[in-house]
Amino acid sequence: MSDIMLKEEKDGILTLTLNRPESMNCFNIALLNKLNAVIKEANFNNDLRVIIITGAIGEKKAAFCTGADLVERRTMSVDDVKRFIHTISSTFSEVQNVKVPVIAAMNGFAFGGGLELALACDIRVASSNAVMGLTETGLAIIPGAGGTQRLPRIVGIPKAKEMIYMAKRITADEALKCGLISQVVEPEKLMDTCIEIAKTIAQNGPIALQQAKFAINKGMECSLDVGLGIETRAYAITIPTEDRIEGLNAFKDKRKPEYKGR
Repeated sequence: MSDIMLKEEKDGILTLTLNRPESMNCFNIALLNKLNAVIKEANFNNDLRVIIITGAIGEKKAAFCTGADLVERRTMSVDDVKRFIHTISSTFSEVQNVKVPVIAAMNGFAFGGGLELALACDIRVASSNAVMGLTETGLAIIPGAGGTQRLPRIVGIPKAKEMIYMAKRITADEALKCGLISQVVEPEKLMDTCIEIAKTIAQNGPIALQQAKFAINKGMECSLDVGLGIETRAYAITIPTEDRIEGLNAFKDKRKPEYKGR
C-alpha cells in the first residue's frame, strides 16, 4: 500500500502531499497522525526553511483535501469522535505554529477540515479549478478544527458568517476577492508557483522568518500595544545573530547573503 503522505525535501523546502486520492485526500486517523508527527518533527530540522502542503491528484476530480473521512467517522463512537476532533484541531494548531512558513497549494476541492488545514497555513495559493468552503452546518455540525476562529480573522466576520451559516462553497476567484487566498493560477502552474514563492522565502534570514511569523501570529491575538511589544521582543532575538551581520556585510559587498540560521 502506498504511503498516505508523501514527503520530499529539497533546498530547505519540504513538500508534503496528502496521498489518499481515492478518497479525495480526506483525513482518516492514520493520515492525521502522520501529518501531526511530521509537523512536530519539522521544528527540529535546522535545514528547513519552508513547508508546502498539497493533495495528490487521482482519477476523480482534483482535491486538496475534503476534510474528515466520513466513512471512517460512521464507525466511531461518540468518544472516538471527540478524540478525533481534538486531534485534528491540535494538529492544525501545530501547522499554524510550526517555526517555518507554510504554503497551502490548493489544487482542487477544499471542504471542511481541508479548508481548515489551509487556513492554518501562512500563504494560500489555489488552482483556478479549486472550490472551497466550510460546509459542516450542512451535516448538522460546525467547523471544529479552527474554522470558526481563523476564517473570520482572514476574511472578516460578515463573510465568515455567510460562508459557515450557508455551508457555502466558493470558487477560487471568489476566494481571491475576499482575501481567503493570495493567488489563483492555472492547475498546471500551481506547484511551480508555490515552489517559487518558497524559494523566495527561503533565501531570507531563517531566524528573522521565524520571529516574523511569531510576531504576526501572536500579535493578531491581542491589542496593538501588546502586539508592538511582541514585535520588539521578536526583533531583539535577531540582533545578536550571525545572520544579521552577514546581511549587513552582503549589502555592503553587493552580494547575495549566505544565511546559516545562527
